[in-house]
Amino acid sequence: MLFSEVLQAMQGGGGEWTATVGEDWLQGRTVFGGLQAALAVQAMRGALGQAAPLRTVQMAFIAPLPAGSFAIQARVLRTGKSATQVEARFAQGGQTLALAIGIFGASRASALDRVPAQPPVPAGKAFVYDYIPGVMPAFLQHFKSRWLRGAPLFSGSTVPEMMFEIDLLDSAATASDLHVLAIADMIPPVALTMLRKPALGSTMTWMVEFLTGRFDGLPLEGWRVDGEMLAARDGYTSQAATVWGPGGEAVAFSQQSMVVFG
Repeated sequence: MLFSEVLQAMQGGGGEWTATVGEDWLQGRTVFGGLQAALAVQAMRGALGQAAPLRTVQMAFIAPLPAGSFAIQARVLRTGKSATQVEARFAQGGQTLALAIGIFGASRASALDRVPAQPPVPAGKAFVYDYIPGVMPAFLQHFKSRWLRGAPLFSGSTVPEMMFEIDLLDSAATASDLHVLAIADMIPPVALTMLRKPALGSTMTWMVEFLTGRFDGLPLEGWRVDGEMLAARDGYTSQAATVWGPGGEAVAFSQQSMVVFG
């Protein structure tokens, strides 16, 4: 199923939802994190009952979420004057597998208006990051991407950065904040490019901050994600990324705490 089809197939209402995800959306043993976040936000909006823009979402990936059907419970934690905090939990067999906290907030009047400028693509040869069945995570079949900067995985690179141009293959005509979550999580761990032999990596926590609440009909093609490994020690890494819209505007920041098994 396409990304939008998985979201549209969610059943329930209010704070109780059921979602079903096929094996084509797996990332190793678990459902792709960008899709988990999108499902969580959709459940949160059901509990919220209003259309306030999503400002930030934080995910804790507690255990692998396998393909199939699972429950999502969402509840409002606090509603303030401008912002509301909402929780969503993924459960299967009585066990909590993932936990999400989202903050939805109306626009506020402010004298501050500053966003980063998109850096140019460095000179060098880009290569297509084609999905290879049985070799790459299954969820990558839903994306078309080009590797603009950075070394291939397990190449022993000394550059802790990467840059991807990304299209999300979906039936939706234009992007939403849910699509941005999927695009933001598409890039691999930068740490894997710095290793010299194959190893696995896994995200423990992930936070996405949105820099806008409007997407004004942006297409699903031509997005860019610039990732950087900020630190690594004792098998744990910190990775940051900026998500750029097709016109070069900064749309979101991403921050992940990961473990690398190698």
